[in-house]
Amino acid sequence: IKIGRAQNNALTLPNGAFVDELLVFRLDEDDYLLVINASNTPKDVAWKRQHAEEFDLELNDVSSLWAQLALQGPHAERILADLVPFGLDDLKYFGFVRGEVDGIPSLVARTGYTGEDGFEIYTAPEGAERIWYSLLGAGAPHGLVPVGLGARDTLRLEANLPLYGNDIDDSTTAWEANLGWIVKLKKGDFIGRDALVRQREAGVERKLVGFEMSGRAIARHGYPAWHEGRKAGQVTSGSHAPFLKKNIGLVYLPVEAGEPGTAFEVEIRGRREPAVVVPTPFYTREK
Repeated sequence: IKIGRAQNNALTLPNGAFVDELLVFRLDEDDYLLVINASNTPKDVAWKRQHAEEFDLELNDVSSLWAQLALQGPHAERILADLVPFGLDDLKYFGFVRGEVDGIPSLVARTGYTGEDGFEIYTAPEGAERIWYSLLGAGAPHGLVPVGLGARDTLRLEANLPLYGNDIDDSTTAWEANLGWIVKLKKGDFIGRDALVRQREAGVERKLVGFEMSGRAIARHGYPAWHEGRKAGQVTSGSHAPFLKKNIGLVYLPVEAGEPGTAFEVEIRGRREPAVVVPTPFYTREK
């Protein structure tokens, strides 16, 4: 990773599955910031400390020193531009810059978890409230509104961005979850590499695929999936997609049942409702 750039990556177990997924920021030559899922902080930090002993490095948990705000949407650049003294035109996707937002020292990254253009702003907790209200003020003419995790979840699902604890966990691998692009076997050893090599050579038995419900029923996390009269997997994420006006979801199915156009059923409160495998992402923003 070049200095000033971020990267999606993963912490992996010996079986090749996920401890967590994360963002890695290269702040300087030997200085990295790892952004993990907040609910996984104790587990992730313990995992890192366990393995940090093998290397010449200093590992600090600075979670309490940071707050994060995500400004996401097609007008994000226009809104943020009024609050920063630096240009945003040249800040490419997964790039970041350290500077002030409304006079408050921050790290501004062109990253997000919504499928839209946008920025994630990292700052000290005591400055977050001021930035929050400044963003709302600057964004009011552009329709900016505050949203929570429910809205974030439908956005990331429409963009086919996996959620740890739903679509990936300590029993799923990158090959199964269609995240093979994060696996670089030629770059040297890492925890889980041998297992991932073996699985790639043998082939996976299941794949995470997208689907649409054929009727008005909505699939939810944990609902069983049936194919040709047999239970074949379970839904990992499912929701009504407000922008697409469809009921969509993600499910692990046997490889032979995972081709787009394949019909299967989702069991919802004892009834099997029809669904069909579709290509993902469900939604791709205009560049």
